[in-house]
Amino acid sequence: MAWALKLPLTDEVIESGLVQDFDASLSGIGQELGAGAYSMSDVLALPIFKQEESNLPPDNENKILPFQYVLCAATSPAVKLHDETLTYLNQGQSYEIRMLDNRKIGELPEINDKMAKSIIRVVFHDRRLQYTEHQQLEGWRWNRPGDRILDLDIPMSVGIIDPRANPTQLNTVEFLWDPSKRTSVFIQVHCISTEFTMRKHGGEKGVPFRIQIDTFKENENEEYTEHLHSASCQFKVFKPKGADRKQKTDREKMEKRAPQEKEKYQPSYETTILTECCPWPEVTYVGNSPSPGFNSTPNSFPVPEGNGSPNHQPEPVVQVADNLLPTATPQDAQQWLLRNRFSPYCRLFTNFSGADLLKLTREDVIQICGPADGIRLFNALKGRVVRPRLTIYVCQESQQPREQQPKHENGDAAANTFFVYHAIYLEELTAAELTEKLAQLFNISPRQINQIFKQGPTGIHVLVSDEMIQNYQDEVCFVLDTMKDDTNDGYHIILK
Repeated sequence: MAWALKLPLTDEVIESGLVQDFDASLSGIGQELGAGAYSMSDVLALPIFKQEESNLPPDNENKILPFQYVLCAATSPAVKLHDETLTYLNQGQSYEIRMLDNRKIGELPEINDKMAKSIIRVVFHDRRLQYTEHQQLEGWRWNRPGDRILDLDIPMSVGIIDPRANPTQLNTVEFLWDPSKRTSVFIQVHCISTEFTMRKHGGEKGVPFRIQIDTFKENENEEYTEHLHSASCQFKVFKPKGADRKQKTDREKMEKRAPQEKEKYQPSYETTILTECCPWPEVTYVGNSPSPGFNSTPNSFPVPEGNGSPNHQPEPVVQVADNLLPTATPQDAQQWLLRNRFSPYCRLFTNFSGADLLKLTREDVIQICGPADGIRLFNALKGRVVRPRLTIYVCQESQQPREQQPKHENGDAAANTFFVYHAIYLEELTAAELTEKLAQLFNISPRQINQIFKQGPTGIHVLVSDEMIQNYQDEVCFVLDTMKDDTNDGYHIILK
């Protein structure tokens, strides 16, 4: 039989054949990998790797964070696995952030029945923009005077106490809250992502931002400096309704992809959970001293003007606003701005002299400082005072002859006399106020004026009341006649 004629193979022959077969089986693998673009993320996205990865315990599996912050906005479906979630927001729209207490029983007992302080800030996601954040925000302030990057929607928020928004920190807000009670804070972002990109880019190429929340507890000195927890998420801001259109576009693109391609992307979630992160570098600097007025009445918003530095002292209250002179140097102009409570705009007017500020029109200052502070600054620059509600001119009945005045043609004696009038300015429009002003004019006590009458038709005397003063025309003139009261040392004054 043929099989019996074959000789047995030696070990060397068998080993040589196995090596050749193995080399042939590996041939072409390197060519296939080098023929096209190779992405390790695509390989890791395969189902077999996903299953193996899910079985691996995460590093913080046993770690339960004390707090959790949930942004009520849907995540984008066009984000690959293993990448951070991305959320789209509309400019100026209010979005809820739920502040959740995840503590176990007995965990962090030192904050039981106590308040926590949280600082919410909008910062840049790109490291390149983080290095130039100050310059970027100053440029935005110039283009959007009077506006803020981040605001709190106070009426819609629940459970927050003493919300604050420092005028010098456009991208930061802070508040107190009780972790044991339901707390939801509503925020509004007023900048859009394309405001910080080159003009050649479109709306969808805008820079991403981050919402970061840092929470602190009180120390022994009742200052909120001890860090408890920090979390953040990535997002982009579009013009009104632009986020909805972008979300719809991403969803339609994902629906057109093949099932195998869809497995490489995350699903879209209805809410965005902020992930744990390191505290923002400026947090310790901000927390060195409590924000001004944290012990004041709740819901005082916004905070008093200041530079936010730890050693900053409250500005002295100036009772009388001085006028800015055209000869004032830029240093003098800076001091004038501080004295008149315009400290948030000192940096904007660093190189402005008194003459430069006085040349600004009403429209200029409103565009730079916003309507409220703009009108106030314009009035201060022009030295405008509040006009009184009623001005009355009075003079005593004593007459002085005017020798230099020519005689009137009809020979009236009044033509040869003149009266010296004094102005009385009334704000409350009451008889008591008029009595006080007349007493000052006569240099007597108001108690010495018993009654004030107005001479009416046929010489009758009408008692002056509040209603009568309120019906006087502005800049009305009266001649005062005084009558001594026989019963006491007082006087009656008659307005003629």
